[in-house]
Amino acid sequence: MTIEEKRPHSGKSQNPLASHVSRRSFLSSLGAAGLAATAAPMVAAAQTEPPMPPETIAPSAINEAIDGAIPISLRVNGKQLDLQIDPRTTLLDCLRETVHLTGTKKGCDHGQCGACTVHVNGRRINSCLTLAVMHQGDEITTIEGLGQPGDLHPMQASFVKHDGYQCGYCTSGQIMSAVALLKEKCGSSDAEVKELMSGNICRCGAYPNIVAAIQDVRQQA
Repeated sequence: MTIEEKRPHSGKSQNPLASHVSRRSFLSSLGAAGLAATAAPMVAAAQTEPPMPPETIAPSAINEAIDGAIPISLRVNGKQLDLQIDPRTTLLDCLRETVHLTGTKKGCDHGQCGACTVHVNGRRINSCLTLAVMHQGDEITTIEGLGQPGDLHPMQASFVKHDGYQCGYCTSGQIMSAVALLKEKCGSSDAEVKELMSGNICRCGAYPNIVAAIQDVRQQA
C-alpha cells in the first residue's frame, strides 16, 4: 500500500457540506451566547429591583383641597342650593359638575361658541366666562328650568317643529339665547335675528332652521 493510500482523506474533501454546517452552527452558538450575556444583567436587575410603590396623595394636600373650598348659595331654576366649591370654579363647571345640570354644554370653554349660555336675572350670559361665587343671590336659569318633556317652552317646541338641530350639542345654548332674544330689541328681518344669534355657533350648519324656529315664536307672540 502506498503512502497516498494510507493517508486519510480530509473532512473537506469527504463532505463539502460538513464544514458549511459546522460554520453555521458555530455562528449561531456565538450569537446565542452574546445575547445571553447581554440579557443576563437586565434579567437580574428586573428580578432584584423592588416594585415602585403606588402613587399616593399626601394627607396635607387633601386637607388643603378641603380647606380651600368655600360655602356659596345659588338660586338655580327656582331652587336655593347651598354648596361647597373651589372659589375658582366657573358657573359652567359648578352647574355641570356640582349641581349635575348637564344640559348646559361645555364647548370651547372660552366664550366663543355659546353652547354654555344660561340666563342670569333674565339676561343671557356665557357661563364659562364667569365665576360661580359672583352670582350669589342671582336668579339662574338653565335649559332644565326652561321646560321639560310634556311641558316645553314655546321656543323648545318650535325648535322641534322646525328641526332646528342636528347633533344637538349647541341646541341648549341656541334655545337659551333665542328665549332671551324675545325680550331684546331686535328687528323683524331674518338678518337681524342672525346678528343677535351670532354668538351661538352651530357646527352642523342648522342656521336656517334655527332662524325659522325663532321667527315662528316671535310671530305668534
